Amino acid sequence: MDTERRLKCVVGPTASGKSAHAIELAKQLDGEVISVDSRQVYRMLDIGTEKITKEEMQGIPHHLIDIRDPKDPYSAGDFMKDADALISSLRERGKEPILAGGTHFYFDALLYGLPAETPANPLLRKQLDERSNQDLMREIRERDPRRAAKLDPSNKRRLVRALEIIEQHGQVPEREHAVPRYQVEWIVLNPERDELRSRIHTRLQRALGNGLIEEVERVRAYVGDERLNELGLEYKIVGEYLRGARDHSSLLPTLSSRIWHYARHQKAWLRKLTSDRP
Repeated sequence: MDTERRLKCVVGPTASGKSAHAIELAKQLDGEVISVDSRQVYRMLDIGTEKITKEEMQGIPHHLIDIRDPKDPYSAGDFMKDADALISSLRERGKEPILAGGTHFYFDALLYGLPAETPANPLLRKQLDERSNQDLMREIRERDPRRAAKLDPSNKRRLVRALEIIEQHGQVPEREHAVPRYQVEWIVLNPERDELRSRIHTRLQRALGNGLIEEVERVRAYVGDERLNELGLEYKIVGEYLRGARDHSSLLPTLSSRIWHYARHQKAWLRKLTSDRP
């Protein structure tokens, strides 16, 4: 595989320090950072996604941040197309692309492509949407454990879509490519359990102190409750508080617990990633 197909990818669970590491790498290699984050693509979602600031970028250009209106979907296919174009453009300018983020299905799409297209089933989708995330995830684990291992259990839209595809095909079809489209050097940041839990808790305390509730209120007013619930745990749980479904004292412990659960899911993907290395 030629050098044009080689990539450095910084991966790790939430709060593991990926952004800072990517910036240092970009400084060393005359590179630019391509964000691999399914929420930082959206404008308005700053505090809840811990979006990197201009000052924190330290002059290193970052791509695929603040490129979409939060009302509009952005898919793994969109990411694959945009990332491919950016990688080519950076190479042409003599820059090293540094991919950094924790959205593993974006990495999977970039490396292996996407499964065959499956048309929507509105009736089934409506039935599935009435069920809890936990119930949907349980069924996916029973029917397609391979796909279940790659899903974010808090993202209901993707859980519903997975079951929609499983219903038609029996399981989620394999990706287009068995061999990765790029040769990747994985730079894995994976703090120990206690350290990561502490970092997550501290990050959430900071987010709440910096105006997370007010940000969610603005986003909710703009996109509505249904879309808000699709934008991640911070927006869903604070949205419940804004609707009167939970009290203020429950925000920090609930967020800390649920985001730690999500981080464990990311850690499981990292374990598989490192065990699959030659």
